[in-house]
Parts: sequence; C-alpha cells; structure tokens
Amino acid sequence: MNDTSSTSHQYVIWPKDPAAHLFEVRLTVAVPDPDGQIFAMPAWIPGSYMIRDYAKHVVTARAESDGRDIALAKLDKSRWQAAVTDRELTLVLEIFAHDESVRGAHLDQTHAFFNGTCMFPAVVGQEHEACDLDIRAPEKTVGKNWRVATSMCRKGAQQYGFGTYRADDYAELIDHPVEIGELSIGEFEVCAIPHAIAIRGNTRVDMARLCHDLQTICEHHMSFLGAPGDLDRYLFLLNAPGSGYGGLEHRWSSALICGRDNLPARGDDGVSEEYRKFLGLVSHEYFHLWNVKRMKPAAFTPYDLSQETHTNLLWVFEGVTSYYDDLGLVRSGLIDTNSYLELLGQTITRVIRSSGRRKQSVAESSFDAWTKFYKQDANAGNAIVSYYAKGALIALSLDLKLRSETHGRVSLDDVMKAAWQRWGETGEGMPEDGFEALCAEVSGLDLEDFFAATVRGTGELPVEALLQTQGIDYHLRRSAGAKDMGGKAQADGSLPTVWLGATLGSLNGKSIFSVVHNGGPAELAGISPGDELVALDGLRINTNGGEARTRRYHPGDRSDVTVFRGDELITLRLKWAEAPANTCYLKLAVDVESEIADRRKAWLGQ
Repeated sequence: MNDTSSTSHQYVIWPKDPAAHLFEVRLTVAVPDPDGQIFAMPAWIPGSYMIRDYAKHVVTARAESDGRDIALAKLDKSRWQAAVTDRELTLVLEIFAHDESVRGAHLDQTHAFFNGTCMFPAVVGQEHEACDLDIRAPEKTVGKNWRVATSMCRKGAQQYGFGTYRADDYAELIDHPVEIGELSIGEFEVCAIPHAIAIRGNTRVDMARLCHDLQTICEHHMSFLGAPGDLDRYLFLLNAPGSGYGGLEHRWSSALICGRDNLPARGDDGVSEEYRKFLGLVSHEYFHLWNVKRMKPAAFTPYDLSQETHTNLLWVFEGVTSYYDDLGLVRSGLIDTNSYLELLGQTITRVIRSSGRRKQSVAESSFDAWTKFYKQDANAGNAIVSYYAKGALIALSLDLKLRSETHGRVSLDDVMKAAWQRWGETGEGMPEDGFEALCAEVSGLDLEDFFAATVRGTGELPVEALLQTQGIDYHLRRSAGAKDMGGKAQADGSLPTVWLGATLGSLNGKSIFSVVHNGGPAELAGISPGDELVALDGLRINTNGGEARTRRYHPGDRSDVTVFRGDELITLRLKWAEAPANTCYLKLAVDVESEIADRRKAWLGQ
C-alpha cells in the first residue's frame, strides 16, 4: 500500500557504518517551535515495562538550519533543545546499535534491525503530526541482496524495498519495527487481510507448513474477537539464530526471536515440543493485537514514554493473553488436548515453585513490574510472582468458575468480547477496576471475594477443584531435576527424595548458586546466592554431577558443603530435607459423565 499525502516531519535512517554498528538518523522539522524546538528520545518501549533510556545510545547529536549549524543544548538524559530559528530545522544523530533483543536495535554487516523507540526522537509539541521515514540502503560494500520488512505503510517505496514510508503520527512511527537483510518471506491471508512472515537466519524452514499453521492460529483469534477496524495488514518479523526466545507486540506486527531448530523443516510430521513453543509465542503476540495494543489500561492512554507508568492491570493484559495463547493452539486444532494439558501443567509448575506467590499479589506484581519483575535479583523467586504465569492461572480459574456457576451460559470468552467492544473498539482506556466490574456485569455473579483472593491476595488458587469440574485430574509429584519443567508424569522411583533448596547455574565454567529458596536446606545451612559450589562431603562437584549425587541422600542426612564466597573458602553443614511435591501434571479423567465431557469440549473445542 502506498500513500502520497504530505507530512510535516521527515525522518531519514541510514546504516552509516555497519562494522561499527552505527546508524545515522536525520529529522527535519518544517515549522520548529518559535521558542526553540525540543526533541525527546523515549525512555522505554511499550510492551516492555522497564526504563531503558534509549538516548544513552546516541553517540553524537547536532542541529542545522538553512545550511548553518544551530546550537543544540542537552536538557536532561533524553532531551535536546535547538536554538531559535524560523527556518526548517534538521537534527542529526549518530546512534550505536548492538542490542539483538526484540526491544532494541542492531546493525552489522549481515543485517539491520531497529525499533523506532531506539532511533527516532519525538518533536515535542508536534507528536500528532504525520511523518515520513526514508529508509536508505547501506554503502554497496554490504547489503547487495538486502530487503526491507516492516508493517509501515509505503510512500513510494517498493514492497520489501528501500525508500519512503509513512506514519500518521509519532506513536505510529515507533510502533513499526524494521528488519533489513537477506530475508525469507512467506505470505498468506487471514480473513482477506494480507499477512506475512519475514525470517532472518540460516533456516531450512518448511515455509508452506509454517504459513499454514500461522494462518490457522491467526484465523482462530480473528474469529474470536473480530478484525480491528484499522487492521489492513500484519507482519511477523522473526530472527531465527541458533538459540533464543522472545517476542514484542505491535499494532500491525510483532518482533520474534526463536531458535532456528524450533521451526519445522520439510518432511517433519506432527508438532514437536520446540515447534509448539514457537507457535505459542506467535499466538501470544498475535492476541496482543486486541489485548494491550488497542485495548489497554487507561494509564497507557496515551503512553508517557518519558517515565514509568504504573497500573495494576498487567495481569489482565499479559496474564489473560498468556491463558489464551496456548488455549488458542488447542481450540484451533494445532495441538491435541493432552498436549495442551502438558502446557497447562508447566504453567502451574512455574507458579507453585515460586515462593514469591505467597508474598506478592499479581496486582502488586503488575504495579511493580518496572522495578521488580523486569529487574530481578537473586531473591526474586522468594519475593515476587509472575503476572504472566499466575495471571494465566487466574484467567483459567475465572473462566472455569464462570462456566461452572452459570451452567455454561457465560465464560471468559464473553467477558473478553464485551471488553473489546467497550475499550478496544472505542479506544477508551480500561479503568483500574474496569475488568473486574465487567466480569460481574456480564456474568451476573458476585465476584468480589474471588478477585480479592486471587488478584489482590496471595493465597493458593482453586485450580485443582475447578479443573475437576471439566473432568481433568490434578497431580503433584517431586521434581526430577533442573530440566524438569513439569507437565509430564514420572515414575516415583526415578525421582530424588531430597532437595537442596537451591538452583545451581554455570558461570565461567563454575557452579554457582543462582537461587537460594527461603526456608530450604541451603539457606538454613548459610549458603548465599553467588556462592561457588566446590565440594560436597569432600568430593569435587559440578552443575552436571550435582543432581546424580543428591540421589544418594535421604531426608535427615547431613553433609559438608564447601563453597567459595568471593575468594574465601567456607565449609557449611547442611541437613537434607524431603523434596517437595512442586511439579504438576494433568490427566483426562476416565469414564466421565457426558455432561462433563460436553462441558470440557465447550471449553477446549475438542
């Protein structure tokens, strides 16, 4: 799609020096502020709730007007002000880009990727003006076969080509990530809306299979909430390196990272665990089209990208999305019921293994995301809870409670449809008490105690009892080791009877205590996060051999644990404790009544 309308702001971005990871960005303002134009870089990116201070990557900054240099003063960490001029004003920035995450910008001789938050300053006071972006090719020494993938509307640029693009305002400009390089591109339609995936990385992906599966999950979500009125295209940008995982949502696209071997190759049958994980990521980011990119908290309407913006509702926008991402896979038929139950068991396991759930509510976790969830320290597992994982279990509990107590008349699906109509289609922000009030309104139930206990409280969720109403048996067992994520049954004889109460990680070839759980044997023995494990009962031990060694002990046994704390060698006395049953797996109940089977099918779609 091409647009020929005029704009007030002209942005130009050029991969100036790929070897040095330097972009040049030029911003020309037709009518600058008569009191001296101020420019501001965002401090954070929507969808990732941590101050990142993108201005720190600006290497040089200067201004010019009518062919002459203009004085440019730094006002604070993220803002500059140009001297007064009544002529067209141009700001020129040189920006370092060496962050390969979905939240950053990266440039080298193989590709260029950037989010607008990393590259483009706002013209303060004129953020609502339309703007052009000219994406220029690098010097001919690199990039001969590079293409441009972005969901931004074209204005003269050819499809997947360098040239001029257009955004209606600054908020839209920074909501279109851009990938430039040698890309594999697949295209498909969802409800007559063009969709595409652009992949960077040396993959042997079965593009036809991939596009079919993406189309399946996208059509499922689209049929659930309906196409947003402004959605006329969508693009998945996928970086597929050797390893990695993550995603960030945008209004017309998403930026994804997933290991290349997680993708299906030609001839692959079924859905592997790795590919299932990728499909869950796609499902999650695509569901954000509705839940957070268009329907969002009132606190984010509009975004203030200069400072933290607090809300208690991230559990709604991330937790509910985390519930529907895997649920969408089973409802669309991409995975079967047993596969879904395995994923659900893993989510339950993540929550019950975190003792922080007893100290922090998901409302508090949402509010404190800026300083706690996104800035986790060695005590995080003991002090905080994930509004993603526990939020998903609250959504599950709410859904099953609504279905049970209204005898199938109302579900969370109905609440989400009503929420979309009220806050998504209108663009109004969701008030802090809006979601809870809407649940009561749609269902006719008194849900105050439920939300007080689950959202603002720190007690255990009624997941087991609610799953039983759907003919699903809930089981807990001991962990089989660090790689045991739950979701699967294990033979009891293969499980260790004791636990250390700590997590070992590897750092520079050394075994380091990364997490020490409150009240566990390691903490009671005096072990601290960061201690290097040297020996157990006088025998050298490492991360790989630690789990095998623990199987030799029984509850009540005592051991000498030798660690380095800094450069001091310390020996501590540890008493082994019984391993907790903190690993969940779920099973379909056998011989359930037809009413329960029908109820389960209405929930899962199969």
